[in-house]
Amino acid sequence: MPLETINEYRNFLKDTLRKEIDFSTTDQRKGVSPPPIQKPYPPDKEILELPSKEDWKTINEYDLVSAIVVRSSVRRYAVAPLGLEELSFLLWATQGIKKRINKATVKRTVPSAGCRHSFETYLRIANVESLPAGVYRYLPLEHALILEHRPENIAKKLDQATLNQKFISSAPVTFIWTTIPYRMEWRYSLAAHRVILMDAGHVCQNLYLACQAIQAGTCAVAAFDQEKMDALVNVDGEEEFVLYLAPVGKV
Repeated sequence: MPLETINEYRNFLKDTLRKEIDFSTTDQRKGVSPPPIQKPYPPDKEILELPSKEDWKTINEYDLVSAIVVRSSVRRYAVAPLGLEELSFLLWATQGIKKRINKATVKRTVPSAGCRHSFETYLRIANVESLPAGVYRYLPLEHALILEHRPENIAKKLDQATLNQKFISSAPVTFIWTTIPYRMEWRYSLAAHRVILMDAGHVCQNLYLACQAIQAGTCAVAAFDQEKMDALVNVDGEEEFVLYLAPVGKV
């Protein structure tokens, strides 16, 4: 590979771009209204409420040191379903809202550059108690789910979209994170994209650690067919696209 090309990609990892950006020209500085915290959904969509943190009965405390020590990538899952409380806990741990600051800003269970939180969480549900199979989206403001659609032959489509990494489709649930880049670009312009990728790591590490508390495992996946994954969750691939995914199941 040409050294010039290697250096170009390496430079993306550096923060030198920040010195070249005139932040006075960002949409935030221009007074443009910020994008919504959560992707809007049709008013006639059925909202499936999740058990709230105060009502969890099956989620036990787990020592953080132990979780860090035993954490590992898991690619084989038991046939047991995931409980609805367990799914609720994992969603809260990865994108849950702790406090709403104002209309445009919330504090979540994970950090994000400028508190911008560019991600939406989609779920491929295969075996979760009381939830029919399908593709769902998490609504952090309501701590609820909406059913996006029920594709035919979804396991096969997921296999194809993930380059035949078939352990993914065998999991009871697959977390699929999309990014809406403008949420970050609104504040950071061209410096947004590097920190979006950093934020993805924060989210997935929380999933790894939270899985330990429910005797489950996960495996971060960054290799997939972009167009097929975008089609699977029904996003446009431009203003919103898949960035990261992680199957979850009992070990």
